[in-house]
Amino acid sequence: MTLLTEVMERPLDPGYAAAAARRGSGATRPGDSRLQELLVLLLAIAIGVGGVWAARQLRAPVDDALSARTVLEEQIRDRSELTDVLREDVADLRADINDLQSRAGDVNADFLAATAAAAVSAGTIAVTGPGIVVTLSDSTRPGAGDEPARVFDVDIQHVVNALWGAGAEAIAINGHRVSAGTAIRSAGEAILVDLKPLVSPYEIEAIGDPDGLRTGFARSAAAAQLANLGTVYGIGSSVAEASDLQLSAGTAPKLRYVTEQE
Repeated sequence: MTLLTEVMERPLDPGYAAAAARRGSGATRPGDSRLQELLVLLLAIAIGVGGVWAARQLRAPVDDALSARTVLEEQIRDRSELTDVLREDVADLRADINDLQSRAGDVNADFLAATAAAAVSAGTIAVTGPGIVVTLSDSTRPGAGDEPARVFDVDIQHVVNALWGAGAEAIAINGHRVSAGTAIRSAGEAILVDLKPLVSPYEIEAIGDPDGLRTGFARSAAAAQLANLGTVYGIGSSVAEASDLQLSAGTAPKLRYVTEQE
């Protein structure tokens, strides 16, 4: 009951009541006003320093991102150059192997002939001969969103399949040899052939009988699609005969499964 009476009669804590009485009478302890001013000044300085630091931190990530992007681009260029050098070394070594096999004599002549024929189909040796060149190029006139129409990976896929169907013995896209395991895909606006980016115009070289290739390709659905792309979107395309095409060797496919022949 004493506690309830105290709460009812004196709801305010005695300390708060004394402080309120001092403020009401105007009496303050010496140095309180100066201490408050000093605290306000220190708080203002801290806020100012914090704002400057925050502004610098907000701008720092942009610079770091640009620097990281530059470093990444340089690394990509270096790795691409190294990949090209290694690819050339592999092609030279494969050519040396083929030359040594050809000097082995007539003991395994049938085997060497079969190996050479298979290597042509697999795209692991360089070949030369007549054929045709199908060229695709991005449009120069504005399309959807005022952006010129571009050649897609599926367009090149259709052309390559049509050339195989027309009797092509070997195919290359912008000098990159195409085999049964070659991947033609896109990454953003770039077209990749086995992860190697290509740019327009896209020259698709096919070795074989020029007349048969031209006739077979003209009858294919790919030729009709190219004509439609040219009329609707302004995609450029042309077919030309070539008397001496030289296609470099491609990457050998990896052997994943093998069984012993009885």
